[in-house]
Amino acid sequence: MTKRFVTLFALFALTLSASAQQWAKEVLEKSPRHQEWAAIKNGEKTVNAFVVYPEVKNKATVVIVIHENAGLTDWARTVADQLAANGYIAIAPDLISGMVPAEMKPADFPGTDAARQAIRQLTPAGVTSDLDAVFAYAKKIPAANGKVVVSGFCWGGGQTFRYATHNPNIAAAYVFYGPPPAEGIANIKAPVYGFYGGNDERINASIPKTTEDMKAAGKTYDPVIYEGAGHGYMRSGMQPEATEPNKKAREQSWERWLKLLKDVK
Repeated sequence: MTKRFVTLFALFALTLSASAQQWAKEVLEKSPRHQEWAAIKNGEKTVNAFVVYPEVKNKATVVIVIHENAGLTDWARTVADQLAANGYIAIAPDLISGMVPAEMKPADFPGTDAARQAIRQLTPAGVTSDLDAVFAYAKKIPAANGKVVVSGFCWGGGQTFRYATHNPNIAAAYVFYGPPPAEGIANIKAPVYGFYGGNDERINASIPKTTEDMKAAGKTYDPVIYEGAGHGYMRSGMQPEATEPNKKAREQSWERWLKLLKDVK
C-alpha cells in the first residue's frame, strides 16, 4: 500500500464527525458484557477482531459477524454485543486490518469512501484466508461449545454466503441482504438463511434463481423478505431517525435470527 493511500485513510478518520454513530457508541459504552480485542494471526498479517462474551454458565456457540463495506463500525460492534446479550460469543473481524495505521483500530469509516476503497482492494482468496484464521480462533475459544456460525451484512452478507461454499464445518450461515456466490453452491454443507428488505430489488432479483440453484443442489436455503424495508435495514432500523418499516424489519429479523440460533446443531 502506498503512503498516499494510508494518508488518505488517516485524513478520513480524523475528519469524521464526532457525532457519527453516537447512538451506537453509547450502546457499546453502556454494555455490561466483557468486550475485548483479539489479534488473530494469519501468516504475516494480523486480523483485529472485536470479541464479546455472554454472561452464561455454559459453553456457548460462536457467531462470526462480517461487517458491511463501511468497515467495522460501531454499529457492527453493537451487533456482536447484542448477540452476546442473548447468550452467544460474538467475533467481529476487521477485514481491512492492516490497511490503516495500527493506532486507528478499529477501522471505523461509517459512510465514507475510504472503507469502500479499502474493501475494493481485498481479494476473495484473501478474505477467505482471513475468515479461516478467525474460524480457527473461534473453534479454540475455551468458553465455546465447538459450534461456529457465520453471519454478515450487505458486503458481509455476500461474503457469508461465499464462505459457506468454502468451509464445510460452519454450522449455519445467516445472509443479510447480500448477493449469492458466483459458484460453489454444490459445496455448501450448512443451512443458509436469508434476510432481505422488500425495497431492495438490486439484491432481491437474485433470490428466485438462488432458490432454484440451492434446491437443485439439495441445499437448505430459506430466504425471508421484510416488506417496506430498505437495504441495510438492520443498521438503519436502529438509528434514532429510523422509519417504521425498517424498525419493524430489524425487530422481526432479530426475533427470527435468535430463534434459528437456538436450533443450531
